[in-house]
Amino acid sequence: MRYLYLLFLLPTLAMAQDIAPLAADRPDQTETPYLVPKGMFQMENGFSMEKDGNRSWALPSSLLKYGLNDAFELRLIVTYVVDEADGTKTSGFEPIRVGMKVKICEEAGWIPKTSLIGHMLVPDAASSDYRADHYASQFRFVMQHTLTNKLSLSYNLGAEWDGITPDATFIYTLTTGFSLTDKWGAYAELFGFAPENDSAAHSFDGGFTYLVNNDTMLDISSGFGITENAPDYYIALGFSFRL
Repeated sequence: MRYLYLLFLLPTLAMAQDIAPLAADRPDQTETPYLVPKGMFQMENGFSMEKDGNRSWALPSSLLKYGLNDAFELRLIVTYVVDEADGTKTSGFEPIRVGMKVKICEEAGWIPKTSLIGHMLVPDAASSDYRADHYASQFRFVMQHTLTNKLSLSYNLGAEWDGITPDATFIYTLTTGFSLTDKWGAYAELFGFAPENDSAAHSFDGGFTYLVNNDTMLDISSGFGITENAPDYYIALGFSFRL
C-alpha cells in the first residue's frame, strides 16, 4: 500500500517542483505582475512604523490572496493601525479592501509582463474611528521587464480614492530588483502619490528579501521622503507564506 500511495503522490510532487518560488507584492511599493498559482493561498504580512510629524504603526497590514486560475487572483487587504498625535493614541482596523489581480500579457521583447490590480474599499468594514463615508475604488497597472537573469525593472501606474473626498490620488512607482543569491534579493525604488488638488509627495526606499524556502519569504525595508509633503521616513518588517 505504501508504494501505491507513492504512485499517486508522484504527480503532486512533480507539480510542486514546477511551481516558481513565491513572488510577493511586498516589501516595495511596486506590486508584482505575478499571480498566486492556481489553487494556492498566499498571505503577506507587514509590520511598519511611519513618521510624518506624528507616528503611525501598522500591526500588521495583511494581504490575503488566492489563485483562481492562471489569469485571475482574488485579494483581501486587512490593516490594523495605531496612530499617535499630540500625545493621544487611536487604534483600530482601517476599511477592508477586496479585489482581484488579472493577468494581461506575458513579457515579449519591449512589451512588459503586465497585470491589472483593482480593489474596492468597504467603508463600514472598519473600526468606528476609521470608517469611510463611501465605497471607493483603487486600481494599478503593474509591469515588469527582465533586464538580465539577476536584474529586473518594474513600475506601476494607477489611482485611488479614499472614500471621504471625491478627489483621486494618482500613483506611480519605479523599482529595480536585484537577485544577490538564490536566497537574497534587494531593491531600490522611487515612488509618489499625487492628489488631484494638492502637490505630489515623492519618496525613496530600499530593502532586502530572504527566501526561506520556495513558499516562505522574510523582508526588511526602509524609506524616506524627498519632498516636503512626503512622510519623513518609515521602517518595515515582513513575513509572507504560501500554501
